[in-house]
Amino acid sequence: MNRKLAPEELSPIAIKGTMIAATRQLKLLIAFTLLTQTIGVGTASGQSIKEDLFHHRAMESVFWSVPFVQFKIVRDSVVDGQDVGFNGVGYYSKMQTWKMQMATPNDTTPYLVAFWNVKEGPVVIDFPASNTGIGIFGTLMDAWQRPLEDVGATGLDAGRSAKYLILPPGYRGYVPAGYTPIQQETLNGYTALRPIIPDTSEASLKKVVALAKTIKIYPLAKADKPPAMNYVDLYDKLIIGIPTFNASYFDELNEIIQEEIIEEKDLVMLGMLKYIGIEKGVSFKPDTQTREILGKAAEDAHKHLIDLYHTELIPPYYEGTRWTSIVPAGALETGLTYQHPGRLDYQSRGALYYAILSSAKNIGAATFYLSNAKDPQGNWLDGGSSYKLNVPANVPARDFWSVVAYDLESATWILEQSKVGVDSLAKDLQVNSDGSVDVYLGPRAPEGKESNWIPTSPGKRFFIMFRWYGPEKAVFTKAWKLKDLEKL
Repeated sequence: MNRKLAPEELSPIAIKGTMIAATRQLKLLIAFTLLTQTIGVGTASGQSIKEDLFHHRAMESVFWSVPFVQFKIVRDSVVDGQDVGFNGVGYYSKMQTWKMQMATPNDTTPYLVAFWNVKEGPVVIDFPASNTGIGIFGTLMDAWQRPLEDVGATGLDAGRSAKYLILPPGYRGYVPAGYTPIQQETLNGYTALRPIIPDTSEASLKKVVALAKTIKIYPLAKADKPPAMNYVDLYDKLIIGIPTFNASYFDELNEIIQEEIIEEKDLVMLGMLKYIGIEKGVSFKPDTQTREILGKAAEDAHKHLIDLYHTELIPPYYEGTRWTSIVPAGALETGLTYQHPGRLDYQSRGALYYAILSSAKNIGAATFYLSNAKDPQGNWLDGGSSYKLNVPANVPARDFWSVVAYDLESATWILEQSKVGVDSLAKDLQVNSDGSVDVYLGPRAPEGKESNWIPTSPGKRFFIMFRWYGPEKAVFTKAWKLKDLEKL
């Protein structure tokens, strides 16, 4: 039998107090229910809290480490895989093919690459002067792919011969006269140089090889009698310079962590890495279940980086189009370190280095790039469809322009294609009566348009880059404007 409430229990104050107490009990019940659902049972994702945390920390580790791991993979492929070694020079005697699997290379100049290590002391990089119509430009980079200094025709030496002295982290030793000292914060460093050539004729390429073989890299301790140089032709050799976003990514990350110096600003990341099993001086041996979680985390991180780079981080360069700059906000302002006052934007940095390898300290001096990954309706460019890009007349480029296609997932040249781009230097380029040029992209060339066609692969998404070599004012004022791709 229900008890009859006394009048004082029906007062507004008493009723309010009863409701508050009931609400508190309901909140406690809800909290307890959620707790029992997550501890040992699983979150909404079907994982335990510990598994969820592990997955997300693994993803954050990928975001943070992309330029670091990417550097290691390309270094290992060149230094060890092609026997170039440290302080050697890899060069291309002919124009590189799709087998150079690095992030967004160009197909109009043959690359020169070199790697060094300052663990045992300073290293000298002796560059020749530009001569006989052939020069070089490029940037000296550290293992995080932070630009140290631009070199060559548009660099610090302005095309004159120079001896750069790469100093180890914290170096306080003697710097002899005649050297330009450059402080490096990592043990490893590298450069990807591009020759300045009028064309890709056999005569020009021979001059490039001759120039490459005048570059000398050696320890300062052996400056009196430098050891013999190792020069290796990389033409038509498979160079792997991109991370694989599965569990093996973390094996590569562990190896570079064990090898390299970790700066104070990154110590918090070492705590995150320890949580997923990577710790300096400790073996990394994840079990099968852990490797499955790591693999899924790497895959998810990769998808997120692609979306960040092509969709979220970079606004359209021309209003109302899909063309974007290749560098997210924060890159130029921080000298591509992404180290802002009080914070490190490692997520934006990771997105950038999904899409590029190497960079420049002063972007825009010699080249300028735009990227496009979607059609006007916002759909990803599809390798099974056909598109046309109309390049308006009078392209504001002192030297030349080019369009190159890349696989969306890897940001490298599309596998096993005989051709990767179209450029204004091509002798068989077809030009319209108004001076514009139509560039075609798709699995098949339109009849009679083979010279203006870039092949793509069905089932593979792709994106393109438009490059100006010797960009002029109209590029930056946007007085000259690129159009979006037209789906045929």
